[in-house]
Amino acid sequence: MAQNDWRKSVVYQIYPKSFNDTTGNGEGDLNGIIEKLDYLKYLGVDYLWLTPIYESPMNDNGYDISNYFKINEQFGTIEDFKRLVAEAHQRDLKIMLDIVINHTSTHHEWFKEAMRSKDSPYRDYYFFRESNDGPPTNWESKFGGNAWQYDDKTDEYYLHLFDVSQADLNWDNPEVRRELHKIVNYWIDFGVDGFRFDVINLISKGAFKDSPKIGKEFYTDGPRVHDYLNELNRHTFGGKDLMTVGEMSSTTIDHCIKYTKPERQELSSVFNFHHLKVDYENGDKWTYADYDFHQLKNILMEWQLGIHQGGGWNAIFWCNHDQPRVVSRFGDDSNEELRQASAKTLAIALHMLQGTPYIYQGEEIGMTNPHFSMMNQYRDVESLNAFQELKRKGYSEDYILKILDQKSRDNSRTPMQWTNGEASGFTSGQPWIDIAPNYKEVNVEQAIEDDHSVFHMYRRLIDLRHNHDILTYGDITPLYMTHDQLFIYRRNYQSKSWLVIANFSKEAVMIPRDLDTEGDIIIQNGTITNDEISGFGAIVIETH
Repeated sequence: MAQNDWRKSVVYQIYPKSFNDTTGNGEGDLNGIIEKLDYLKYLGVDYLWLTPIYESPMNDNGYDISNYFKINEQFGTIEDFKRLVAEAHQRDLKIMLDIVINHTSTHHEWFKEAMRSKDSPYRDYYFFRESNDGPPTNWESKFGGNAWQYDDKTDEYYLHLFDVSQADLNWDNPEVRRELHKIVNYWIDFGVDGFRFDVINLISKGAFKDSPKIGKEFYTDGPRVHDYLNELNRHTFGGKDLMTVGEMSSTTIDHCIKYTKPERQELSSVFNFHHLKVDYENGDKWTYADYDFHQLKNILMEWQLGIHQGGGWNAIFWCNHDQPRVVSRFGDDSNEELRQASAKTLAIALHMLQGTPYIYQGEEIGMTNPHFSMMNQYRDVESLNAFQELKRKGYSEDYILKILDQKSRDNSRTPMQWTNGEASGFTSGQPWIDIAPNYKEVNVEQAIEDDHSVFHMYRRLIDLRHNHDILTYGDITPLYMTHDQLFIYRRNYQSKSWLVIANFSKEAVMIPRDLDTEGDIIIQNGTITNDEISGFGAIVIETH
């Protein structure tokens, strides 16, 4: 990088189960990541974020942790992890671990102890409540159904904002916080370089009352969340040159400024998901709907201006393990030409923004949704629950499959496509989930060989981030926000000004006549001819 500032970094997210399998059991592993470190170094990224690799029953693919101090055997051993950290560091790649400390698996020893007796000291590690009239509140789980589970042995309910096997921790208990600090410090001592904290803004619960909605107003950005994060910072990663990012559920700009202002000593940066709800109908994810382009632009710019002018810092991203593939979502994967063009344009439109860019495995080659046609191809607990719930509401199986094809988390969890060979080079065995059928055309081997591929566009964008301060420190000016096809904005820093024009439609579009496009081209996809920008074309111009 041009200078030692984590804000100039680019993060690559690895979903280990689907990245690279070296054992032939159909699931990726730590040695598989080590095998691909040279590829990641060639791509040019700085940090590797690994989704949870701890011991887990895998009801939620590792986000249900049963032992924070043990590596899940399906991924390898603690020795494999030590080697991964060492091999990554030899290549100047940094390792960022995903930690889930809002809840534990119900298989965790703390929870097992809590279930043995009402008198157990571990009872107060979680939220147990008596209730004679059914669940203590009407709060809904994020995965569907009520957020309270009844335990007939102790005649009480416990809170689970996610799956029934993920019991929420009681951060109001200082002993819980001390135990969590020990966990974070344990991995810092291993030499990791950062953490991604799962749903971290839900750790402070407010009043346990019935809600006119689903209850999130009582636990989202809760009453003591900032105190708890400041305490976590001071007792663990604070002052240690570690990068942290918090996943924020249904949060606000004001809270995210507080989470990330350096002087507050909480987190380095935040994820928010508002821009990835623009294809929800009336706020409901489980609907089949086109995305709202104007809403997408407005939300992106509202956050760009709000959080950075307020002194905070955010992650910028299209994809992750919980989101569909962006080229299928906001682009067009109906043929190879449109797939490549829309993937490149989406990359340019995002990577010219301010913040820390995150690339999800396969995004750099333009991987698409797999377009599963049968229910037995899905594995995700949220998708399986949604199927049952939508069936209860009377929807046909064909229509539910159409919704899942658009919204399921499994869309991003299919195996990484390395080659056009058997199982796309992911495994010598049977993959745990089906591989997208287009792997013969969309794979790393082919992308590297093609100088004009999506992959090489990402390499150039990463290089620009490292070497041009305007992307990290420059302010942003949104332009022509009411335009129906074009996303246009300007980045300004010191004496430089970069103009970004991205066409989100597959048709050529006239550039506004009063927009001065004279200057030097920084990066380009598609063409500008006769004041038209080609379908799914994008260009960045340094104007004079």
